[in-house]
Amino acid sequence: MIKGTLIAESFRVGAELGGVCLTTRVIRRLAAGDLSASQPEIWTLIEFEAEEAEADALASALARVLDEPGWYADFRSPGETFVVYPGQIFRYPRGDSAGRAEAAAHGRTLGVPEHQLDWPRKVIKGQPRGRVRCGDPVAEQAGCYLLGKH
Repeated sequence: MIKGTLIAESFRVGAELGGVCLTTRVIRRLAAGDLSASQPEIWTLIEFEAEEAEADALASALARVLDEPGWYADFRSPGETFVVYPGQIFRYPRGDSAGRAEAAAHGRTLGVPEHQLDWPRKVIKGQPRGRVRCGDPVAEQAGCYLLGKH
């Protein structure tokens, strides 16, 4: 099973995410954006699950629909992390520091603020998958884990 959260505002206007079967777990709206980073103030978060077999198709679809600059999405299976930017997909084993560093470095070239390069490093025993505490109360309220925007 893969798990993640999408922020609807991260999609390009007119873009459609299709060709993958996602199960919606929760949809919520939060005042979580950072206006100083040109983010919309209100975000619509869509928590989802999907079969692991959907991972490649989801990553490809997200690479086509994410807006520029600075939006990204990440999701994970029990063994892998996927970090997707517009037109670019990073996939690496959970806990692989080199893979994570490469994905984060790409985000920096797109102007993603350092505090938003905060996807989980590995599964933390006792903590729900797909969540990590970031230390930033606004980011924690938003789930702090799937999409960032510069």
